[in-house]
Amino acid sequence: MDLSAAKILPVDAERATLIGRAWVPGRVGGPSPVVIAGGRAYDLARVVPTVSELLNSRDPVKIAREAVKSGWARAIGEVADLISNSHADRREPKKSYLLVPCDLQALRACGVTFIASMLERVIEEHAKGDPLKAEEIRSSIGAEIGTELQAVKPGSAEAMRLKESLIRRNLWSQYLEVGIGPDAEVFNKSQPLSAVGVGAEIGIRADSSWNNPEPEVVLAINRAGAIVGATLGNDVNLRDFEGRSALLLGKAKDNNASCAIGPFIRLFDERFGIDDLRKTRIQIEVAGPEGYRLSGESNLANISRDPLDLASQAVNRTHQYPDGTMLFLGTQFAPTKDRGEKGKGFTHKLGDIVSIRADALGMLVNRVSHSDKVAPWTYGINDLMRNLAQRGLL
Repeated sequence: MDLSAAKILPVDAERATLIGRAWVPGRVGGPSPVVIAGGRAYDLARVVPTVSELLNSRDPVKIAREAVKSGWARAIGEVADLISNSHADRREPKKSYLLVPCDLQALRACGVTFIASMLERVIEEHAKGDPLKAEEIRSSIGAEIGTELQAVKPGSAEAMRLKESLIRRNLWSQYLEVGIGPDAEVFNKSQPLSAVGVGAEIGIRADSSWNNPEPEVVLAINRAGAIVGATLGNDVNLRDFEGRSALLLGKAKDNNASCAIGPFIRLFDERFGIDDLRKTRIQIEVAGPEGYRLSGESNLANISRDPLDLASQAVNRTHQYPDGTMLFLGTQFAPTKDRGEKGKGFTHKLGDIVSIRADALGMLVNRVSHSDKVAPWTYGINDLMRNLAQRGLL
């Protein structure tokens, strides 16, 4: 994994307000929110002990900047050093390293928000999770309804007319319901504190034979439902499990290290806002240990539902998240080209390096392993609260 600062940081990092989390060693070491300024990482824990609290504040940008200016935020090292020390195999525990940039927030995700991924979910459903059947179904269903789906706005009268037409032709699907209907698919991706950050291993189940990365923009939403920033994420997906039954979504999506977020949350400020985010173009590369290469992209401009709409469907008067929410927006990337055996499409191999990059958000890079072999998730909310108390931060 290439964990050089030049690769990981946004192209305009010096102009960005970047918030992360780092493990800070000491007599009682622990996780701290950090802000990046002048190429250095500053510990914000004396000002705000969690990223959740910072993002829930009235003005997180002002708090982060003034903490550095006033000296309340202590410099813990060059950001390049923290990045390089975040490698899963080469981490020096006596030095600071990066963690996932969120902490107490709920981890939620939106599905089928792009036409390409919508079609692939329909294909999975009809193939019952069998990649050998998927290719034949892809050519027939894709040709018949792909063009029709591209022309409709979810929830519109035109979408409802298309739904009636697809039902008559026996082509309707539960995925089309959330793809073009009024209600988006919003599900719980993982649990607070369970996600992994840049340089960590990501996990797939050993009994999955059809799976793929899902490169996505992830919104940072505060308790009031306002979007305060964004980052990148990998919504690791087991296509065979979800294809067998949508009721297996939890097993397909929520496993050890199956949720990666990072490298930093870029806060909305005078230089970066929602209109800039809407222009985000994500590049993804998968580099296999056998020399395999796969590249693709997901362009947020092609999303079928606006980020503000998805945020309002996730956090509203019927469902609140007092510690905030990290919301995956879905992906356009749906690899179908065979990696090995003809007709079996793409699936991960152990040791794959997955790099997800957007100019304004940086690069999230992780290595694939099995969920029962990666470092187990052992640090929960009780551990965090106990640690903050021991460090005199509560």
